[in-house]
Amino acid sequence: MWSEQQNGFQMDGEAKAQGATSGNRPTSVSGLSSRRRPEDLTPREQEILQLVWAGLTNRTIAAQLHISIKTAEAHRANMMKKLRVSNIAQLLKTALEEGLLATQAG
Repeated sequence: MWSEQQNGFQMDGEAKAQGATSGNRPTSVSGLSSRRRPEDLTPREQEILQLVWAGLTNRTIAAQLHISIKTAEAHRANMMKKLRVSNIAQLLKTALEEGLLATQAG
């Protein structure tokens, strides 16, 4: 059974009674619901996802957004990690299934 002491984390009785709300970090599952989940894409990642959907390369995305190619690659890698996919085809398929892409009806 996991306990607070096994993790090297201890709270005094007063902190436990107050729900340990010090700092900006939520300490309970219910506290997480009001914050953005780590799996959610950032606005910048959503912007880059739209550009990937449009068929742009990392180099073109970087030039269009005035960022380095490495930064564009990092955003793409972060999106793939968050959506638990291993290639661009899976990224786009998952994004479509999750409703993350604004598609235009033709």
